Amino acid sequence: MSSRTLHLDLGRAGYEGVLRLQRELHARRCEATIPDAVITVEHDPVFTIGRSGSLDHLLVERERLDAEGIGLCEVERGGDITYHGPGQLVVYPIVDLRQRGRDVKRFITDLEETAIRTLRVFGIDGGRRPGYPGVWVAAPPAALAPGTYKIASIGVYVKQWVTRHGLALNVAVNPEHFAMIRPCGLDVAAVSTNDLLVRAVSLGRVRDAFLAEMAGVFGWAFETASPEEIG
Repeated sequence: MSSRTLHLDLGRAGYEGVLRLQRELHARRCEATIPDAVITVEHDPVFTIGRSGSLDHLLVERERLDAEGIGLCEVERGGDITYHGPGQLVVYPIVDLRQRGRDVKRFITDLEETAIRTLRVFGIDGGRRPGYPGVWVAAPPAALAPGTYKIASIGVYVKQWVTRHGLALNVAVNPEHFAMIRPCGLDVAAVSTNDLLVRAVSLGRVRDAFLAEMAGVFGWAFETASPEEIG
């Protein structure tokens, strides 16, 4: 039987406000006053740096970020520096792992599996890379330069066995912004779903496919909610 899980779609929103909402929902989930919840959002441009991150992997001066309206935020998730911005589906699951075997690795694997299945819906072959959480394009098309391409990033934070932060899947992001960093400290190139398709898909369509696959992987039945309804 599928378990009831809240879904909050925030449309496009700034990073710091959504981070506050994550923390509020995390506290509520720790108190067991709400069920598991999933936030989906498309962020304004921002670089976030995780616990193992370094500003050395930011390849431009801070003044350029200010000039282009790109934020910079240090956060408690795992991982290094990454980018969020328009054309990217960001998914924040607020999940009580005490009800899922207290298995953080399995949770990350399930996030990867959801992204891989979502890409498969659109005819894209995504895969894993041992030791590096996220999803990679197994066989980039000839139109792209040879190299290693990452299409989805994962970074989570767990406190009291409840998760926050999550996954970002590139749909149609600005490649010039990604070129400003070494994503996760690696010499890799970012690629978007629409770079790999003859006919572009909307972020909304990818979001809906992702949620459908996520429901199957995690055994959830989504119930639409808003921050106001929960608060």
